[in-house]
Parts: sequence; structure tokens; C-alpha cells
Amino acid sequence: MKITAIQAIPLSFRLPEGKTVTMGVGSTTKRDAIIVRVQTDEGITGYGEAHPGRSPGAITSLIHSTIAPMLMGMQATDVVGAWQRVHRMQLSSHGLGAGAALALSGIDMALWDIRGKAAGMPLCELLGGTRRRLPAYAGGIALGYQPKESLADEAQGYVERGYKALKLRLGDSAAVDIERLLHVRKALGDGVDILSDANTAYTMADARRVLPVLADIRAGWLEEPFACNDFASYREAAKITPLVPIAAGENHYTRFEFAQLLEAGAVQVWQPDLSKCGGITEGVRIAAIASAWRIPINPHSSATGLNHAATLHFMAATENAGYFEACVSKFNPFRDMFGGIFEIGRDGCVEPPAGPGLGVEVDESLFEKYPSIDGPGYVVKF
Repeated sequence: MKITAIQAIPLSFRLPEGKTVTMGVGSTTKRDAIIVRVQTDEGITGYGEAHPGRSPGAITSLIHSTIAPMLMGMQATDVVGAWQRVHRMQLSSHGLGAGAALALSGIDMALWDIRGKAAGMPLCELLGGTRRRLPAYAGGIALGYQPKESLADEAQGYVERGYKALKLRLGDSAAVDIERLLHVRKALGDGVDILSDANTAYTMADARRVLPVLADIRAGWLEEPFACNDFASYREAAKITPLVPIAAGENHYTRFEFAQLLEAGAVQVWQPDLSKCGGITEGVRIAAIASAWRIPINPHSSATGLNHAATLHFMAATENAGYFEACVSKFNPFRDMFGGIFEIGRDGCVEPPAGPGLGVEVDESLFEKYPSIDGPGYVVKF
């Protein structure tokens, strides 16, 4: 079964008034996604999701002009061979490393979808796991900068839906972050796991002020306080308190960058995104490295149901899997465009789809509703 066509389909939607969320990387104005379709000479089609990296046109062009031609005619089931070819010809030279990783991620995900469909098996079983229930937290683009009272109300709403963990956005200012954290903990009580994400907006001074408070409220982690390549700051922050793990990984690409995290010894929770890190093939390798050091894998998940489905299957076959990041964004048509991929239970858990491959039925007619929109997805104030 050979690859006969690879196409990237960029999609966008604007956020309606009142649905914008503000966090450390800015205020959302629109959301982008890239669906990757891989076709074979046996009529099996696979779908994946490539993260747009704030430049969907660039990633789409990279797939069409550079990476797809490398893979045409290869065996569609040879995910390791396809990965290695792109690594040798693009990732390891000629720059565009992060962009190539995003592009490859979507193709790799689609190839695994093909493998599962060809075998008639859900991806989790193909990877050596089984359909099992996974703990989830309320995440996505939600719980952003807002008055502490309305933030607590939003958080309580997710708890009432069944979530036993949720993630608050930090990075506004240390003083305001602390006020919100304390208020939400008081409102929710001790039975909910509060996670936190600064979206790279912190200084070391911010981290020194906020981490002791996170320890006091027994927060599950502090995510991405600093830029992804600021290893010195991560090492220093890890010394402040052993009670709050430092999390990162959604902006790290391939196992080689995760190996740098391991060498730095500063990140205790790894968060690869299957639409960014190099796909499912590389996600499995990253999780294996982490398992040897008892590092939990809590994947970051992106815009569409394809990424959500792939992540659920991947986690169900990963021994050191932690939380699934459930998108609870108030407005995200990409999340539900292929049907409800996950449903939170009263136990606070979700499970992978049941069908072969990713278990997602893709209706391409829906793509016409979301043509790609040029321009930034966030408004940033400096």
C-alpha cells in the first residue's frame, strides 16, 4: 500500500465578540488548524492534524512543496521510514526545524490512521494498549484573565460537569495571579486539582513570588513559566520548591529536544503535543524516554477532534500517561466538527473513540465553512 497523495488543508474561524480569552501569549482573535489528508493506492485515506504555528500558510506550503514530495510512493505503513526520511532531508539540516516538525506531525498522524484502518484496529490497540478511561482536566483556551469571581464561577461550572482537575492561566501579574489562585482554591475546596500555565510570560521574580503560593494551594504543576529554550531559568525555578512540579513540552520538538529537558533536570512533567512534536511515532519515543525516569506524560492537545482522538489513543497505550487536556473553550467548532470525540464522565475521565485508526469519521464538506484567514491569531499588548 503506497502513498499516492498528501494534501494540507488550512482552516480558520474568528472568535465572536465575548468569546475572546486573554492569557500570557495575548488575547485570541481567531483559531487556525491544518488538516492533513494522506491517500493510498488501496483506497484507504488517513487524516491527521498539523499545528499551524501561528503561520498556517507557511506550514501548508512546507508540506506541499517540500515534505510531501519526499514521501510519495513510500509504503504508507512505514511510519518509521517516513519519519527518518524527513528527519534526514529536512529536520537535521537546512533549518525550519520547528516548522518541519509541525508539518511532519500531521503527516505521521495520518499514516497511523491508515495503519489502524488497514488493520481494522483502534490506534490504541495498534500501539499496544486498550480502550481505557483516562483522567482529564478542563483546559484548552479557557479560564483566562478575568475578575476572580467570574473565574471561580467558570471553574465551578467545569467541576459540575464532572472535571476533577482544571488549568488556570497565569502571567497577568504576580499579585493578580496570586489573588485569583487563592480565590479559586477557596471557592472549589480541596477536592479539585488546580493546574496552572503562565504561557512563557513569567520572569524569575514572578516565579519566586508565585511558586510558594502554588505550593500552599497544592497546585498540580506550573506550566511553561519561561520561554521553551530558557533552560537556565527552568533549572533555577525547579529549586524554589519541590512541592510544585515544573511542566513544559508543548513547544519542544522531537525526542532530541526532550532529551535536552532531561539533561537540564528542571522539568518534572512532560507535555508533548502530537501535532507539534513529530507525530505519534515521535510521541511514543518521547514517552519511552520519560518512562525510564518516572516522568509523567501529560500531552498538550490542539484545535481539532483529530488531535484529541490521537492523543486519547496515544495515552491509552502509554504506561506513564497522566491527564488528558480536554478542550472546554466556549467557542471551538473545530473541537466538534467530526462529532463529539470525548465526553467527560462523572468520574472525571474520558476514553478513546472506538473505530479503527483514530476512530474519526471526517466529513470534508465541513471544510468549506472554515476557509483559511490570514493574520495573527492573538492580539499581544506590550
